[in-house]
This record gives sequence, structure tokens and C-alpha cells, in this order.
Amino acid sequence: MGSRRTFIRNSACAATAISLSPSGMLAFTPSAPAGTLRVGLIGAGLRGTNHLNNLLQREDVQVTAICDTDPGRIDLALKLVREAGKGKPATFGEHEHSYRDLLGLESVDAVIIATPWLWHTPMAVDAMKAGKYTGLEVSAATTLEECWDLVNTHEETGTHLMLLENVNYRRDILAVLNMVRQEVFGELVHFRCGYQHDLREVKFNNGQQPYGGGVEFGEKAISEARWRTLHSLKRNADVYPTHGLGPVAAMADINRGNRLVSLTSSASKGIGLHNHIVAQGGPDHPNASLKFKQGDVITTTLTTARGETIIVTHDCNLPRPYSLGFRVQGANGLWEVDGDRIYIEGKSEPHRWDAAGPWLEQYDHPLWKKYGEYATGSGHGGMDFFVLHAFVQSALLGEAPPIDAYDAAAWSSVTPLSEQSIAGQGEPQDIPDFTRGKWIRREAYDWIKDTY
Repeated sequence: MGSRRTFIRNSACAATAISLSPSGMLAFTPSAPAGTLRVGLIGAGLRGTNHLNNLLQREDVQVTAICDTDPGRIDLALKLVREAGKGKPATFGEHEHSYRDLLGLESVDAVIIATPWLWHTPMAVDAMKAGKYTGLEVSAATTLEECWDLVNTHEETGTHLMLLENVNYRRDILAVLNMVRQEVFGELVHFRCGYQHDLREVKFNNGQQPYGGGVEFGEKAISEARWRTLHSLKRNADVYPTHGLGPVAAMADINRGNRLVSLTSSASKGIGLHNHIVAQGGPDHPNASLKFKQGDVITTTLTTARGETIIVTHDCNLPRPYSLGFRVQGANGLWEVDGDRIYIEGKSEPHRWDAAGPWLEQYDHPLWKKYGEYATGSGHGGMDFFVLHAFVQSALLGEAPPIDAYDAAAWSSVTPLSEQSIAGQGEPQDIPDFTRGKWIRREAYDWIKDTY
């Protein structure tokens, strides 16, 4: 029973820590390599550095270029490259558009973009236009226009884009997906998910350490507090939907035989960030007079063409334990991540939950069985290995990625549409069909395939 509890704990709590050193990760050498992928890294902050560490562990990847406007992050990245015994990459970062010089290199086949959100779509569009296989961190876009920019650029250039949504590869998520594919839950009816994560220590810091409290953000802060908190100040929207929605979309075959149709959103009052400022800096601190626009708890309900409903919750400004709040419910049973419980009609004792551990252990996904040892130490409980593996594999083979431009657009559209719905007192919003009808005949998700 201990191993089963460990399975749940390791897969569900893989949330916050980003390892800056892959000390526990084995170097990955594919058994049948398709060649060497030359990768350029745009953004060497905490997330970009995590990607760099994982790239340096692979024998089928060469990091040939790195771009960041912070010289300190470039120095750290080069140090990691030297310690890994790899060749020195070209570096860029004199100004905010230096990434375009990186995109001009013939020595770069693919890029990974890990920068502040407002740069994601412009950089991805430029990368696709430059013919670089593009890996993009979440969320992909902040406006509907940007969502269409990603789709249109992909279609116009033929260059692929993969959204690097790592939660799709979390161990318990893949086990539940395995159960969905084997129809253990029966016909699917309803989902819940979201991003419920106390980020007050991330949204504010004192400029002395990446995370550690304080009440400053913007130009006076460092790391994510320089830019992420501004979204809470100026937008009342679910600004970070894909960690929850991505895995659910895979289970519901979104964009592949099903699609998102509409949504409604509501927002609670927003007091969490103000209370944090007062508690940390006192009522007379200049930031205590700011009015944060974002509600503390934002609830969005989506409908699908097949008739399922999906509730997505954004809750990042109040004190709480971490949870993505997953619930997968079908005609024959359901799984809930909070409480680690499953009920399957005809298998479970009537009206009583089963512990999820034995079920998830039974349906552990083949990818985790095959590569779990390599995933150790890669970040976020191992799922960072799998999302990077899928990106590298797809790029080397020149194939469409498992999470593509259509997915990036559909999932990210929740941000602007939730903002419009909240502003309209919960007014329903139509979700565009970013596939332009192709969802009807596109094959079901095959993003778990493995060719090595």
C-alpha cells in the first residue's frame, strides 16, 4: 500500500518545485536516434533554465543558441552548459528583439520559448515564419487575435508549433487517460479542473531572492514578480487555464472528434493580494492602495460539441494547498484527485470510494513504465522529461506535435473569453472553431505515441 500512496503523492504534488540541477536525472540516449536536433533557447529564466538542464541530458540534442536580455541569466546558462561538457552556444540579448537574430541562425532547427506571457505569441509567430520547429510555454496567447495568429501562421508556413503543457504527462493523468481510453468510466459526462495554487510568494518579492515574500512587483522586483502580477492588477480573467484544461481536453478528444463550443465565467471579489501586501508591508505601504482587478476565485464552465461540461477554476491569490482539482466523471464512475479517490460501478463497494492508488497503479501508462527512470529529477515530478521528449521526438521526425497550434489556440482562448464573460456579468461566449471544421475528421489524440 505504501508504493501506491507514493504513486499518488509523487504524481499529484509535482506542482511547484522547478529543479535547477538535474542531479537525479539519468542522461537520455535514445535507442534508435533520428539524428541530432539543434535547439535555440529563448528565455533563460527559471523555466527556461529547467528546459536547458533537461536538454543537456539528452544525446540527441545540441543547444546551439541562447537568448535572454538579463546578462546574469546568460552567464548561468553558459555555466550549466560548461558543467555538462557541451559546446558553447551562441548568445544573444542586447535588446528585446535580439531573439530574431537567434532565429536567423542556420545552426538552429528548433526553438523553445520560455519568456513572459506577452511575448509568447509574437515570438512563436516569428519562429514559425523563420521555419523553426517551435516549442512554446504556457499559456500560448492572451487575446483571441493572438490565438488566430498562432493558427494562421502555422497554416501559412507549414511550420509546427507544440504547446509545452507538461501536466498532460503527469503520471496520474496518463493513468486516468489510459482508463478513459479503455472505457473504465464509461461514456464521459463531466470534468472539473483548474489552477489552484497559492502564488502570493511568486507574485511579490523583495528583490533579494526569486521567491521569499515581500510586497514589490514590476520594476522593483525580480523573476516572475516583474511581470506576472501586472496581469492580476489589470485583468479580471482566468489568465492561466491550460494546466487544468489541457489534460481534460485530451480525455475529451477536443479538436479531434470533439470541440469546445461555449463558456461562461464569473469572478469573486479580489482581496487576497491586498491582504498579503498589508500583512507583509503594512497598511501604509504604497502598494496597499492598489486595486487589483482580478477576482480571487474565477469559475468558468465550458460546453463541448459532444455534450460534456467542464468547470475550470483559477484560484491563485488566497492561502490554500496546491491542487489542479481534477474530476473525470462518466456513466460508470469517476476519479477525483482531491482525496485520491475513484468509484467504478460494479467494481467498487456501492456508495463508497476506493483509494485511487491501486487503480492508477493498475493502469499506469506505458510511457511511464518505459521512461520513468529517466524522468527522475527532470522537474515537476518527472513530467518535464515527457513533454520535452515529445517535443524533441516530433521535431526530429518532422511530424505534427502531440499538442499543436490548434490546441494552443483553443485552450488559451479561455483567457480572453473569460474576461469578456466576466465583464458581461456571466454572458455566454462562443469559442471559435480554430480548426475550421477539421475537428470532425481529425483523429483522436495520439500524443502518447512513442517511436524510440
